[in-house]
Amino acid sequence: MTRKIWMDGAIVDWDNAKIHILTHSLHYGTAIFEGIRCYKTIEGLSIFRLNDHVQRLMDGCKIYYMNLKYSAKQIKEAILETVRINGTENYYVRPIVYYGYGKMGVNPLPNEVCMAVAAWIWEGGAYTNSEVGIRAIVSSWTRIDSRSLPVLAKAAANYANSVLARIEAINQGYDEAVLLNSDGKVAEATAENVFIVKDNSLITPPLTAGALQGITRESILTLAKEIGVTSSVSDFGREDLYLADEVFLCGTAAGIKPVTEIDHRIVGDGRVGDITIRLTTKLRDVIEGKDDKYSGLWLTPI
Repeated sequence: MTRKIWMDGAIVDWDNAKIHILTHSLHYGTAIFEGIRCYKTIEGLSIFRLNDHVQRLMDGCKIYYMNLKYSAKQIKEAILETVRINGTENYYVRPIVYYGYGKMGVNPLPNEVCMAVAAWIWEGGAYTNSEVGIRAIVSSWTRIDSRSLPVLAKAAANYANSVLARIEAINQGYDEAVLLNSDGKVAEATAENVFIVKDNSLITPPLTAGALQGITRESILTLAKEIGVTSSVSDFGREDLYLADEVFLCGTAAGIKPVTEIDHRIVGDGRVGDITIRLTTKLRDVIEGKDDKYSGLWLTPI
């Protein structure tokens, strides 16, 4: 079956989903996008936290002066339609809003605001693979903050910062990089939020540290209460990563990534920690529809 992409209300073949080379957002990074997961649950195919992802997309568009021509309801239906037409698989779904082809220059306002939705099988998720930890570095690149670019908008421009940090890690033989903000506090990884565990308590940086308002991050903070793990949102630094009992990263595309080494230092005893494993199990149960409390709250059936 030929894969399909939704583009401004039309369903087009994957290979025909094309834009002009002078599309404004391609040159100036002014696209706003989302990463959404669709899972096979015990009740059938469902999208995880669709309402929250659509709201974050619309919030980002507002920050970037993008006058969307679609309502939240229409965006949700576009996402659902894209998944339906591509078949019943565990899809990663990418809605993207961008300033289209028109007038070049740093002022995008004369250009049309366009939208597309794509869905594909991306094996990056690791919700069920908490047995193997990754190796990370603390990047030499500083995380952008809201004095430079609005970090609450999931904008393409922000990820140039992440690209440089990820390449740095890979070139040094590592899997991932953690970025500090201009105050030397942990902000986030290149495409994930950061959590540490110390003395059986879960800690993640605040949004004011430069962290994206991650939907998986919020889910984990909620589910930690369900399994009796205390949590807090507070600043911490590089040395806290070294001295943590457990470290893990999380995001829609990445799932949960345990970290067992940072800057040549072994995290904890070098094994994936108990709290990381328990949270992974709990989150997996939720996304597979095995938790009645969250099935109707966080899962939207296709």
